[in-house]
Amino acid sequence: MSLGVLNNISAMYAENNLNQTDASLQTVLTQLSSGSRINSGADDAAGLSLADGLAANSAALTQSSTNASEGVGLLQVADGALSQVTSLLNRAITLATEASNGTLNTTQLSAANSEYQSILDEINNIGSTTTYNGQTIFGGSFMVYTGDATGGGGFTDTITLAALTSAAVGDATGSSGLTYTSGGGTATSTLTYTPVAADSENLSTTDLSTTAAAQTALTDIYDAVQDVAAERGYTGAQSNTLTAVSNVESTEQVNVASAQNSIQATDYASATSNLSKYEILEQTGISALAQANTTQQLVTKLLQ
Repeated sequence: MSLGVLNNISAMYAENNLNQTDASLQTVLTQLSSGSRINSGADDAAGLSLADGLAANSAALTQSSTNASEGVGLLQVADGALSQVTSLLNRAITLATEASNGTLNTTQLSAANSEYQSILDEINNIGSTTTYNGQTIFGGSFMVYTGDATGGGGFTDTITLAALTSAAVGDATGSSGLTYTSGGGTATSTLTYTPVAADSENLSTTDLSTTAAAQTALTDIYDAVQDVAAERGYTGAQSNTLTAVSNVESTEQVNVASAQNSIQATDYASATSNLSKYEILEQTGISALAQANTTQQLVTKLLQ
């Protein structure tokens, strides 16, 4: 090999390799400190795209599980209110049965009717004051959405609760629209309960002022109990549906997070091995560069 000073080729090779080693070392140190194998698009463009997509899926699924749980909470509030209505109606049945007996005098019938009217007022009160997150539950419609943020992975459950007043007690035909979206298509399924008695019962015109009126009211009150029971069946079915959806979303979120982790997380066994390799290469590269520079100085020996 000829000796020259115009270009130190050996030093240039050593410097180039040293720069590459230093870049690789910095990448490994970033992976170790961040815990992520992919910290920029340059690390793994395809992997970053996939990991970011999975992260979006995971975020949507986490919130979806919460959405479903909130829907269950609303239904539980409604069921609790309807449970109190059932208790009130059972007391009304007791009063109506008592007033239907011809042994009561006018004063006693008046007392029974007074309590009965108070029960109807309380049903009105429950219907107008039962709220969830500031929204009146009875007479409202609530949409619960869950999904993984993709166009083909959505589930919408619309909860509809009938108005609750003394003129409309219970709902024997509870139904909901369940919309599933998968692969760009939409399928609709309706959950319907067969009426036990006529849509809801109107008790606002009933009273216990006479034996005959009490006997008529007794039948209406019994039908109202059945309608409230049907509506509670609806809320229970909806609650079970949303609980199942929440469980599915939670399980899917765990699996998505696991997939994201396998793509993006730093493999510490491999990274620490690479750290040792690049630290040694950096040291030897510096030594090689120093040696290459020293070799170039041998040219001066020829001038002596």
